[in-house]
Amino acid sequence: MPWNEPGGNKDKDPWSNRPSRGNSSDGIEDAIQKMNDKLGQLFGGRSSGNGSSDGAEGDGGGLNKSVLIGLGAIAFLAWLATGIYTVDSAERGVELRFGKYHQTTMPGLHWHMPYPIDTVEKVDVDRSRTARDASGSTHMLTKDENIISIAVNVQYRIKNPENYLFNVFLPDFETDQRIGTVYNVMRSAVREVVGRTTMDSIIGADREKMAPDIRLIMQRVLDDYKSGIDIMKVNVTDAEAPKEVKDAFDDAIRAREDQNRFKNQAETYAKQVVPSARGKAARIIEDATAYRSRAISKAQGESSRFEQLSTAYSKAPDVTRERLYLETMEQVLETSSKVMIDSKSGNNMLYLPLDKLQGNAGSGKGSSSTEVRGAVASAMSNAADRAKNMPTRTLRDAARESR
Repeated sequence: MPWNEPGGNKDKDPWSNRPSRGNSSDGIEDAIQKMNDKLGQLFGGRSSGNGSSDGAEGDGGGLNKSVLIGLGAIAFLAWLATGIYTVDSAERGVELRFGKYHQTTMPGLHWHMPYPIDTVEKVDVDRSRTARDASGSTHMLTKDENIISIAVNVQYRIKNPENYLFNVFLPDFETDQRIGTVYNVMRSAVREVVGRTTMDSIIGADREKMAPDIRLIMQRVLDDYKSGIDIMKVNVTDAEAPKEVKDAFDDAIRAREDQNRFKNQAETYAKQVVPSARGKAARIIEDATAYRSRAISKAQGESSRFEQLSTAYSKAPDVTRERLYLETMEQVLETSSKVMIDSKSGNNMLYLPLDKLQGNAGSGKGSSSTEVRGAVASAMSNAADRAKNMPTRTLRDAARESR
């Protein structure tokens, strides 16, 4: 008859056929016992309901075993919970299974097999790291066999967490950078660049050109190592002569600066003087060209006039000779301060200082009145008319007397 039918044996449970206990604690113990029996069957054991000959001893042993199994289940769940981990936005999680690389996880909530099966290494890939010489500067040998004191710092970040963790031993040991790979690669690259550059170039204008060369060499070496490191920037913070010879090099630098300053001053002076000299030369050339053109034109005009006079003279020699003589005398008398008049005709104008009046009238600066100037002009006009009416011989005599 089923245990729960009316009239059946209701004080027994359907699993162990033991009398059921009426209180609540007995119900809890029965539930634990049932869970223990199930776990025992799952792991190949026997149920505790029929395994003991003594009822009291069987109940005590089953209870202890059930408690242990329950605690083991809780511990197992807690162990599984230890595999939950979180990766920040600036990090990458590298999962290791029995110490070997398994996978790389992105930011977020993840779970892995708990320790000792899996472990996780979190690597900050966004942080900018710096490698520099702890002593500040290092002495190195240049191409021209001089010693220079140079200081360099390198900024880098991690671009591949897997390579960063497994391919290079102590890639950037920040506690002591001198044993780190990045620091030693930096020293090697700096020595290579300094060794093929002269000291004057390093101290002078080529100092800024060293940083890109150092960065290229470091990146090439680190990529060959598969270090997973990306060099972002190289700064040459200091480059100077050692302290023992610094004064001498400072003097040399000052002399070089003076040389450059004097050279610039000379170039500035040359830029001012040369255009002025070129302008003067161009002006002189233009004046000479104009004088040559004027002289040639005048000579050509005189030649043309002479040819015309020669033609006229061949046609009428006497008339041409007389005309030339009169024109010549007119030119001579125009520049002379003497006034020639006919002595036979009496005129009160002889008592006037005609030479001074004529000079004042010619310059226009005298204080003579308008009437005096008119009288002088009239007298000169009359004299000219009489001179034209005089015979040729008389004009020649007058001209000879005027000389």
